[in-house]
Amino acid sequence: MTHPFRFYPAVEQWFEQKFGSPTLPQERGWPAIQSGAHTLIAAPTGSGKTLAAFLASLDQLFRDGLSGKLKDETTVLYVSPLKALSNDIHKNLEEPLAGISAALRAGNGCDVEVRAEVRTGDTPPAKRQAITRKPPHILVTTPESLYLLLTSLRGRNLLTTVRTLIVDEIHALGGKEGQVV
Repeated sequence: MTHPFRFYPAVEQWFEQKFGSPTLPQERGWPAIQSGAHTLIAAPTGSGKTLAAFLASLDQLFRDGLSGKLKDETTVLYVSPLKALSNDIHKNLEEPLAGISAALRAGNGCDVEVRAEVRTGDTPPAKRQAITRKPPHILVTTPESLYLLLTSLRGRNLLTTVRTLIVDEIHALGGKEGQVV
């Protein structure tokens, strides 16, 4: 691939094998995301916005793991207005996490475990406690559950290490036109 953004070879290999080439929102979004700039990607459904948001974060998490800097802390927070979408995102993250891990093992024999979890109103109390005891690197949640996290000491402690916030379907979080939220 010839582009202005650079991913770790195993990340790039997984992406190329799975998708071939980036979509326009990915091409335009990745340089800004990788530079640390606040980035808004507005594009049609199915254009790769969610992967654009996640892949740069996954790349950084795997780089941290390879350099021994990956800690048991949440660095990526994904907020979706719907529980069902949160669960779908979590399932959709399993493929790149497994694929990139496999590419790393095949390429240089390294094993890096990047963990993702979902915390919604349906998450059982035991799982919620497990998340605070051993935080996932990526936490997928809803606005309601984020509110609960922010209003508890353990939840705020979990979120103090977040470096990346991904808000999906941002238009759905703003309420109806003319309504103050």
